[in-house]
Amino acid sequence: MSDSGSGEGDHEHIEAALDDLEIESAYKPPPEKTIEEILSADKEDESLQKYKEALLGEAKAAKIIVEPDDQRNVIVKRLALCVTGRPDMELDLTGPLDQLKKQVFVIKEGISYRIRIDFIVQREIVHGLKYVQKTFRLGLPVDRMTHMVGSYPPKSEMQSYTTPVEDAPSGVMARGSYTVSSLFTDDDKNTHLKWEWAFEIKKDWKD
Repeated sequence: MSDSGSGEGDHEHIEAALDDLEIESAYKPPPEKTIEEILSADKEDESLQKYKEALLGEAKAAKIIVEPDDQRNVIVKRLALCVTGRPDMELDLTGPLDQLKKQVFVIKEGISYRIRIDFIVQREIVHGLKYVQKTFRLGLPVDRMTHMVGSYPPKSEMQSYTTPVEDAPSGVMARGSYTVSSLFTDDDKNTHLKWEWAFEIKKDWKD
């Protein structure tokens, strides 16, 4: 959702932003390894072996497949906007992604918030997950942030990552509608999910 007067031009800006989020960086990640390769390395180091077994947990015993009909290793389920003392505002990322901007989060100016991403990792460990987002107002970029989520083994239960605290802008000029382009990726440049969503900053909550 954008302020009045926006339209097709904004959509083109957002599409370009989603592509920009995937531009390669100079960082060269180490080669991807399977769970078996990770466990077989450094066998002479007993303490390291115990650490790796604790980290990988149930994934070392058998290949974890939570949703057999979905061939992806990482399935992004939900985004939540979390504010202390208020119910989490959640976006279901398993449905039609082109409908997400119709569910606009309304937040009070100046509040502190976190973003939580809920996801499933199945089949193989995923290396260097990243959450990247670019925020627009009236079609123009106003903010960009990248969070290193980390490496995760397959698990039968949902896993999640919560960003550090961010402060919403405040003041008359900050109030209005914003559009966000989000990307969940990893060291190997896999696009696990990219989506657009929207929020609106108001003087107070919409209660």
